[in-house]
Amino acid sequence: MRVGLYPGTFDPVTLGHIDIIRRASALVDKLVIGVAINRDKGPLFSLEERVALLEPELATLSQQTGTEIVAHPFENLLIDCARDVGASIIVRGLRAVADFEYEFQMVGMNRALDDSVETVFLMAEARHQAIASKLVKEICRLHGDVSKFVTPAVNEALIKRFHG
Repeated sequence: MRVGLYPGTFDPVTLGHIDIIRRASALVDKLVIGVAINRDKGPLFSLEERVALLEPELATLSQQTGTEIVAHPFENLLIDCARDVGASIIVRGLRAVADFEYEFQMVGMNRALDDSVETVFLMAEARHQAIASKLVKEICRLHGDVSKFVTPAVNEALIKRFHG
């Protein structure tokens, strides 16, 4: 069974993330969505909230694609998480050249730690390339409409968090 790992903080999950998940599911038999516990980033949503916002989308995508897709919180090294879930592939989404520079360094470090795990890059669809969770949060905080960047459930959660 080919297992892939798509890691991120997903704070919050966006339509760009969902696009990458949908497309990555065609490459593997099982796709694990590694939800990072990154205390240094100070996430807007708790780990439990981020997983809760992801899970209905993963269930829908799993049903549509026929691929098992599950959320898996992690706080250890990415390469250790890959080992923990039995992943031979790490999936990363790219939006722009700036993403590539960081990702290039990460691939090199991960390969040095375990060269049996490959990293696969998927380019975001053109309509999703500008979407970043950080920007989505900022737009919503300033009373902008983010409904074209996130699912209705995430939009509602953002509005509730920022505007009560």
